[in-house]
Amino acid sequence: MPALNRSSHQINMMKKWSLAICYIFFNGLVFAQQVFTGKVIDSDNRSPLAGATVEIANAGTRITDQNGLFSVSNLQGSRFVLVSSIGYKSLRSQIEFSAGITEIKLERHKLFLQPVEIRAIRAGEKSPFTKTNLGKAEIERNNLGQDLPFLLNQTPSVVIHSDAGNGVGYTGIRIRGSDPTRINVTLNGIPYNDAESQGTFFVDLPDVASSVSSIQIQRGVGTSSNGSGAFGASINIGTNEFREKAYAEISNSMGSFNTFKNTLKAGSGLLYDHFTIDARISRVTSNGYIDRASSRLRSLHFSTAYINKKSSIRFNVLSGYEKTYQSWNGILQQELSKSRTSNSAGTERPGEPYSNETDNYKQDHYQLFFNHQFNKGLSFNTAVFLTRGKGYYEQYKAGQAFAAYGLPDIYAGRDTIRETDLIRQLWLDNYFYGNIFSLQYTLNKSIFTLGGSLTRYDGKHYGRVTWAQTGIPRDYTWYNLDAFKTDRNIYSKWQQKFSQYWEVFFDLQFRSVRYHIEGFRDNPALLIKNTYHFLNPKAGIHYSNNNWNGYLSWSVAHKEPNRDDFEAGAASQPKPETLHDFEAGLEKRTPALTYGVTFYYMRYSNQLVLTGKVNDVGAYTRTNIQRSYRKGIELQGMARISPWVNATGNLTLSSNKVLKFMEYVDDYDLGEQKIFAYNKTDISFSPAVTGSAGVHFTPLNNGTISIINKYVGRQYLDNTETRSRSLPAFNVLDLNMSYTIKKQVLKEVTFLVQVNNLFDRMYEPNGYTFSYFSDGKRTTENYVYPMAGINWMAGVNVKL
Repeated sequence: MPALNRSSHQINMMKKWSLAICYIFFNGLVFAQQVFTGKVIDSDNRSPLAGATVEIANAGTRITDQNGLFSVSNLQGSRFVLVSSIGYKSLRSQIEFSAGITEIKLERHKLFLQPVEIRAIRAGEKSPFTKTNLGKAEIERNNLGQDLPFLLNQTPSVVIHSDAGNGVGYTGIRIRGSDPTRINVTLNGIPYNDAESQGTFFVDLPDVASSVSSIQIQRGVGTSSNGSGAFGASINIGTNEFREKAYAEISNSMGSFNTFKNTLKAGSGLLYDHFTIDARISRVTSNGYIDRASSRLRSLHFSTAYINKKSSIRFNVLSGYEKTYQSWNGILQQELSKSRTSNSAGTERPGEPYSNETDNYKQDHYQLFFNHQFNKGLSFNTAVFLTRGKGYYEQYKAGQAFAAYGLPDIYAGRDTIRETDLIRQLWLDNYFYGNIFSLQYTLNKSIFTLGGSLTRYDGKHYGRVTWAQTGIPRDYTWYNLDAFKTDRNIYSKWQQKFSQYWEVFFDLQFRSVRYHIEGFRDNPALLIKNTYHFLNPKAGIHYSNNNWNGYLSWSVAHKEPNRDDFEAGAASQPKPETLHDFEAGLEKRTPALTYGVTFYYMRYSNQLVLTGKVNDVGAYTRTNIQRSYRKGIELQGMARISPWVNATGNLTLSSNKVLKFMEYVDDYDLGEQKIFAYNKTDISFSPAVTGSAGVHFTPLNNGTISIINKYVGRQYLDNTETRSRSLPAFNVLDLNMSYTIKKQVLKEVTFLVQVNNLFDRMYEPNGYTFSYFSDGKRTTENYVYPMAGINWMAGVNVKL
């Protein structure tokens, strides 16, 4: 199908799905009549429990409001319900769903179970920030082996991609167009982003989703966190889950491209009223959709805790190892019709591609937490951590000049040998360690939090030649460079309720970052010593009344350059970036229908972007641009049609602009760069439209079917808004099915089937471009990363 017709077809499909969702919402308003209301209370003093989780068999999950209330529409008869709240014993009971209010009493644990380290940096229910919360059950339903970004695909303003084309191995996520280097990620409150590149590599912790109990995504600047600056979004991941009863779980899945996932989990439950032990081991393997884009992944998670009435101590070990065949180069866009799966990695070797053109990396996380409650209103947390990473990627390189490796040419009689084929390894060997802390005080209508972190990164960069055709000894090291980074952060947060409906929020963060880089591979003489001081204020107001919630906030964020930016040269060092973020949201929640809207305006100063400009050693480098912005509207909704049908949807409409952009293009004829000026062009990889729509059926007891649609508008590969340098819009439909058997010999057996890209769409969510002049003619080459057509995964999860 021609590209234009295909794009039109996709847009028409999106319109049809949007109309279908609107129809379902309308029917939800008209036909939802029967309403059940439950109230979760403390069994001792009968006070309402806000934020309790209520999981209803075959009817989803509810969260109680400030009065401990939750509502369900169109349910009849009895259902099993699992009710849980931090600090209380979980209750599993059968409830008769009929008119009126039913009280559910939870018994308080005589243990201190609050995850203070997570609560300190997450946005609360009445914090004035744009957020999405994912619970354990929702994560489990979609976890069949794909990397964590693919489990977040249906959340608002998200675009995901995969180098291998099937979500295993190296993957990426953008939120509101912001790439992973601008998304703050924490694991139990501890920074996860790479300290130097500031990117996030979930492949280093394979199947971490099997250990995750909750995730919060904050879009925009959000509340103050630890680690790199949240310059578009933050993702907070929690694994410190308390499980009262002993358990064992086995999960196995398989699917297209010889993809397999095997996971074994077990836990002791509460031992001797104080101790818990939890463990997981996982293995994920896949050949990938792209040729030779194989992944061999292993991971381990071990956690043990001691808990008493006022304190808790927890020790975590998370370890991951990945070996992935490189598929980083992408495919020339005009070659897609010939072969969508070709891979140029390893092809510099004569004959067959080099078999070990791989990335090899091991990362271990050690985390020790101490939580203490001084009294009813005052609690404290501190944690120390070490993240140990070591690994390399290996390449076969043809025609390498000896001079590039610091070696002289070889003279053989009258002949001069200046280059050779070789195999090299580029190594990273690093330690990232530090401390986080928080102090939280609650008094009447006030909540005060003081927190911060001190982290240090010690990294070694070195390269080895393990084999050469001639002239280079085995295991020759041609560079060995150290780098250090220190990050200090302290924040204070104050949330005050000043009337029945209104609360204000203030947040002030001071952050200090110091870089010390002792040279670069291609520029070993360039030494960097830079220090940055950032002050990040935030303020907002929240309103709640009669199922309505609204908020308005303003936040400031600063972000330091990453390692590669400093290689611009001693005389042209990059400036830090600044972001002012304005957010306004309004949401209405009823038993039949939930809908909300968010408006945002993100104004950047000195944003760092690729312009085509080369640095002192001829490499392309990011350059500060004075003014740019993102603004948009995010719509979300959920409708419950009947006891067995509900629908969800989100839609983002945005405008993302660079006000003045200078493009630099190599001119090989003249040995210089040509410059082209542009005004008010689209920011790269920032689609004007993204959306997701789903219909979820429960035709059988314990059985669900979900049909989910994802739409992403046109993305430009650079900041010139040139259509010939863009990725077409795409529309993808997925099918998820599950069926659970309970009350048999085993506690629970769940069968899962996931069919991705049901209509076999050919699409590419990621890529890059570059241009040059030669013989007076401009040539542009676009490289893209294709995603697989129709593919499937199936799994069986057994809980003992």
